[in-house]
Amino acid sequence: MIRPKMQDSKNSSLEVLVPRALVGCGERIAGANVTGEGLCSLKINLKDGFVANIEPIENPNNHSLEILLPRLVESHAHIDKAFTWKNFPNLAGTYAGALEANLKELQLRTKESVLMSAEKALSLSVRNGFRALRSHVDSLGTSADKTWQVLLGLKDEWKELIHLELVALVPLNYWNTQEGNSLARKVASEGECLGGVLTPPFKEEEVRNDLQHLCRLANELGCGLDLHIDESSQEPGAGLKQLLYVLDLMQLDVPITCSHLSSLGLLKPRLLEYFSNKLLQHQINVIALPLTNAWLLGRSKGFRTIKRSIAPISQLQNAGVNVAIGGDNVQDPWFPGGDFDPLMLMAFSMPITQLAPWNRFGIAPFTTAPSRIMDLEWDGTIDIGSPADFILLEANTWSEALFLQPKRKIIIKGKFLEENFFEVDKRRNDLL
Repeated sequence: MIRPKMQDSKNSSLEVLVPRALVGCGERIAGANVTGEGLCSLKINLKDGFVANIEPIENPNNHSLEILLPRLVESHAHIDKAFTWKNFPNLAGTYAGALEANLKELQLRTKESVLMSAEKALSLSVRNGFRALRSHVDSLGTSADKTWQVLLGLKDEWKELIHLELVALVPLNYWNTQEGNSLARKVASEGECLGGVLTPPFKEEEVRNDLQHLCRLANELGCGLDLHIDESSQEPGAGLKQLLYVLDLMQLDVPITCSHLSSLGLLKPRLLEYFSNKLLQHQINVIALPLTNAWLLGRSKGFRTIKRSIAPISQLQNAGVNVAIGGDNVQDPWFPGGDFDPLMLMAFSMPITQLAPWNRFGIAPFTTAPSRIMDLEWDGTIDIGSPADFILLEANTWSEALFLQPKRKIIIKGKFLEENFFEVDKRRNDLL
């Protein structure tokens, strides 16, 4: 294939194939050639790290062009414990086994181990094509302060290459304690988010009180919320039901996201429609995590065939809910695979979710939807004035892009990654 050449770092052009669903300037590309997979043949002119102009290519040879994507967004990760499977495996592949191994790792966690996990995660994320990442952070126990110190330091250190956002992950009732209140104020002072876990079984009255306290605290501090909720194969929608009960009683003035909602996929259509409409009414974002949930949930003795607990992404999207797909765990007790690779995440999610990236709803969970959840300045739509932050794939069909692990070039602020990445600092260079 012919690779477009960057004539210089500030002013250049790319002749590429771009997903039609991600092109914002419709009137400018009215005559563009579009493949059956929804890829437009376009010439994109860059200037000073931004898109200066977009125009159709006359008589394109699509076989000589390569696919161009915006750098993508990882909306739900756990970089503080990534790559710990080797020392803390969960060979049974169960939720209970993952939690037990996770707690063991947490007790032995050090600043050095967190630094090793998180910096490797960020390095791979940048090299593979992520521009932003939201990570939940285990924030309970003696290692919590050390973990946050490391991650906040890395957030500043890597800010030119990737935007990092953090969520304090603790049991829901922890926010009711004096220690929880102190943690919330520290998290708010850093501009980060509050999180929690709401998975059955639980006592309804206690959970409602905890949720009301957390929502009031979030309003007071101006902190967004991202809850692990209904990551279960039991009592479908039980956690969401309690959250909706609380939100019907009070006004929440900050963004709220429900991560997982796995058990909603087990609901009957009429009840799922009700929950979908309530999510839309309260402007609740959803992050589906199909890889970890397909691995952990729905296990039974004797390997009987049962329904799998996966968030019903298409049904939620059709109701108007903003839904992203996250990678969740990478080589830790909760999931043994993964590599902070957005293309791998997209490819592995396809057979589980039955979403296709050549459709708008199929590519949105990796681009525009997570950008809105993280309130990023750029939503990933390629238009005049957009940042020149791209993934250039050595592929000219979606099939090649997703199932042949194509080589890729990462473009940041109009420059190929190789031009600046290895100069960032020696420690990161050694890591790579």
